Amino acid sequence: MKNKYRGYYVLPLSFALFWALSTPLTSQNGSPPLSGIVSDAKGPLGGVNIIVKNSARGTQSDLDGHYEIAAQRSDTVVFSYLGYKTQEIAVGRGSILNITMQPDATALDAVVINAGYYKVSDKEKTGSISRITAKEIENQPVQNPLAAMQGRMPGIHITQNSGVPGSGFEVRIRGKNSIAAGNNPLYVVDGVPYTINTLGATTVASSIIALSDINPLNSLDPNNIESIEVLKDADATAIYGSRGANGVVLITTKSGKNGDTKLTVRALSGLASITRKLDLLNTEQYLAMRREAFANDGYTEYPVTAYDLNGTWQTNRYTDWQEELIGGTAYTNNVQATLTGGNAQTSFLLSGGYYKETTVFPGDFKYGKGTVHAKMDHSSPNEKLKVSFSANYAADKNELPGADLSLQAKNLPPNAPALYDSEGNLNWENGTWENPLAILNGEYTNSTNSLIANTVLSYKLFERLQLQTSLGYTDNRLEEDRTSPNTIYNPDWGLDSGFSSIYLNSAHRSSWIVEPQINWEQPLGQGLLKILAGATFQQQTADILTKFGSGFPSNNLIHNLGAASYILAFADRHTDYRYEAIYGRVNYNWKEKYILNLTGRHDGSSRFGPDNRFANFAAVGVAWLYSDEPFVKNNLPFLSFGKLRGSYGSSGNDQIGDYGYLDTYSTTGVPYNGNIGISPTQLYNPNYGWEINEKFEIGLETAFFKNRLQLNANYYDNRSSNQLTGIPLPGTTGFGNIQANLNATVQNYGWEFSLVSNNLNSEVFKWTTSFNISLPKNKLLEFPNLEQSTYRNSYVIGEPITIRKVYHVLGVNPETGIFEFEDYNNDGVISAPDDKQMVVDMAPKYYGGLENVLSYKNLRLDIFFQFNKQKASNNFFYGNTPGTMANQTTEVLDRWQQPGDEATMQMFTSGDNPEAVLAFSHYGESDGSISDAPFVRLKNVALTYTLPESVLKGMDCRVYMQGQNVFTITKFNGGDPERVSGFLPPLRQVAMGVELSL
Repeated sequence: MKNKYRGYYVLPLSFALFWALSTPLTSQNGSPPLSGIVSDAKGPLGGVNIIVKNSARGTQSDLDGHYEIAAQRSDTVVFSYLGYKTQEIAVGRGSILNITMQPDATALDAVVINAGYYKVSDKEKTGSISRITAKEIENQPVQNPLAAMQGRMPGIHITQNSGVPGSGFEVRIRGKNSIAAGNNPLYVVDGVPYTINTLGATTVASSIIALSDINPLNSLDPNNIESIEVLKDADATAIYGSRGANGVVLITTKSGKNGDTKLTVRALSGLASITRKLDLLNTEQYLAMRREAFANDGYTEYPVTAYDLNGTWQTNRYTDWQEELIGGTAYTNNVQATLTGGNAQTSFLLSGGYYKETTVFPGDFKYGKGTVHAKMDHSSPNEKLKVSFSANYAADKNELPGADLSLQAKNLPPNAPALYDSEGNLNWENGTWENPLAILNGEYTNSTNSLIANTVLSYKLFERLQLQTSLGYTDNRLEEDRTSPNTIYNPDWGLDSGFSSIYLNSAHRSSWIVEPQINWEQPLGQGLLKILAGATFQQQTADILTKFGSGFPSNNLIHNLGAASYILAFADRHTDYRYEAIYGRVNYNWKEKYILNLTGRHDGSSRFGPDNRFANFAAVGVAWLYSDEPFVKNNLPFLSFGKLRGSYGSSGNDQIGDYGYLDTYSTTGVPYNGNIGISPTQLYNPNYGWEINEKFEIGLETAFFKNRLQLNANYYDNRSSNQLTGIPLPGTTGFGNIQANLNATVQNYGWEFSLVSNNLNSEVFKWTTSFNISLPKNKLLEFPNLEQSTYRNSYVIGEPITIRKVYHVLGVNPETGIFEFEDYNNDGVISAPDDKQMVVDMAPKYYGGLENVLSYKNLRLDIFFQFNKQKASNNFFYGNTPGTMANQTTEVLDRWQQPGDEATMQMFTSGDNPEAVLAFSHYGESDGSISDAPFVRLKNVALTYTLPESVLKGMDCRVYMQGQNVFTITKFNGGDPERVSGFLPPLRQVAMGVELSL
């Protein structure tokens, strides 16, 4: 009876494939067809794909495992089925060939997951770990590994801050946990913790690099990455203790492979441009707006400064400033060579690459990066001693304009003058406008050097006892400067090089880490006991020097700070951070069905006072492989895998900066009696300690129809308490607050789902679909005395901590033509903060991705869509008042013109109607400046063709075309829905490349 059900699990489409591949059941020489029974350990196996190698002859086994196929003695027959190892059998003399299919362990239990301090099979893991591999990464023409992760893993929300080369990303794993401390996850590269906090200075980089986030992960070449695992729940993260509160991102680089020495060369060239333009007013619409604005303000003649209307500028001129300033084409080139090889005892990999990217801005700006990756693994002949060494080094240089031109592209009047005069010089139109290209006379430059190195030594002392030590080192150096020569200003101002200035920042951060470890395994009863114990000793130092100089005798000397007549040091800091811990893991697997996993860590951080420096964190994870139970096997034959798991535990957070518990002082920069004074900046508080993040999760992992369909579901509930926030102090103390722990609690909870469907899996054609979706929720559960704190204008108990409190716009008054707002305190005046009570949550409601991978013979197509349901700030967020000398989007055309009008936009004003100006200022801080911004984005598409072996004998070659951010479907009216206001959005990229292996 059992065998009759097995065929029902094959998709109907496979029957169509059967008829398409079927051939007459007589071989060409008239011999009888080859036939037999295909089975596995449970009995006959239906739906197995059977094909004669290097031919179009194929069939499938029927419900009873029987098959027939025309084959000659010299043929080789290939048997393949999802979840089983492919077998190639020579026909030979016989006409009957019975085959027993062997399960392919790679489907679940042979997929090894990196869990940080230990490795575990996907089948036996008790924690929540998401993973992408080199297959997904190498299909994307990106230069930062975080870009390759977007939308591909449930529970991980990643936003790119800017489309400018070298900019950073915001990463949130299962939401925002901390009110005031850091929310970044821990990054570990080849076993070495890697700090990604930017070394960039706000005074230097913020005008061109969003949030000054010069992301250190730019130093990693995505082509060198083997896998990225993200640890999310307590069971997976508690072994990292205080560093795992916001999740852990484990990046593993590629290793050498045993065999002949092999050289692989990869070359990629591409183009990039902005994805979406704003729908701005054309010249006719813009001038009509301006004329109406002056009429509304009672003008009969245009002021002398209204150059766009009074005849100073041409009124029939039109320039698409988005096209002129940010509409260029950026070019990318990426070349990489990898040498790998080895034998049973020693393997090696050496890789070098160079990446170059220009910008969409006018001018010769570019980003260049050179990388070197080396890895070596060696073991003694008896395999007791093992040594592994890895190193990643990168040097890059980023040359950009002194400021992002996106705001000018949006705001410039469409009839503004030409950029250049008849002689090719910058056109200032007699001093009547600020030429946007003048900013290109200044320049922002940063140079970074990064090193990540690690050595792992292990020795098997006894058969089941292994000693191991990991020695890691990181070094990051940044030099950046931004010049503002006098040539960026209007010549009519008469400024010479005495007004030229430069900002400089020099930063260096290095760390070392030593982690001894012991591993022991012991059979116990009907199970296997694994025990791991280790310790961590880490030290990190950082030096930052930020300076300013102005007043140069010549712009040729602007990079020579010694030539400046005025020099100021903004910051000169040296910090030390020390961290110590002991950690352990106990894992017991009974009957390969019931798994218990205990992890713990005792942490010590120098960021807390002596009495609160140490803390304990632990977690328990359990898993039940119920699909191995006899009652499941006998009654649910379609279920090929089922696991129920759960976890509970805690981790901490010390992302608060160094020396937070001490009295601190800073220099005033003001001399007194020939000496520079100091002033207090922070009060002493030795009592504050760790934030605590308690995590609970339950998960279900299932697979059906011989692993053809895999479905995972997770529910999590994380609560972060003992929040590190500023406690208000009376003004008489001279300080607004003191850093301390508060009994505020933030909850993050929600659902995560992922699905993988192997729709077709024949020898010729394969089709796989992957889908994931996350449904996160965030809530501030408690915050004692919130109304008396400095956070009262930012948070509401019962609401997410990702909210924005804004004015609530009621619409345009039909009689006055002015925006009206909710007067929450009924005092007759709209003012902050009392009337900023409208709550808008800016966090995504749900997000995820959908991928389809199709392959036909040597051709492969990958299509990946990212989706997100969210809100975003639109163009009215702190925008220019409609009617003033700045362009607007076409939305403003639905405006009030006369009493009785029902409109969405208030009356235009040139700026001389104070009520209208104030109302629009409130509108820029209201819910009217926030729009729904859901989107579906074709995030990545890759078409790859692998040349047949017969074409290039002794070589492997594949050619490919890749696209990133190809197109976006959204109703958002503010341009790209992921943009950071005022900065270039992520770019669309199209690239072609070739990979050749010798």
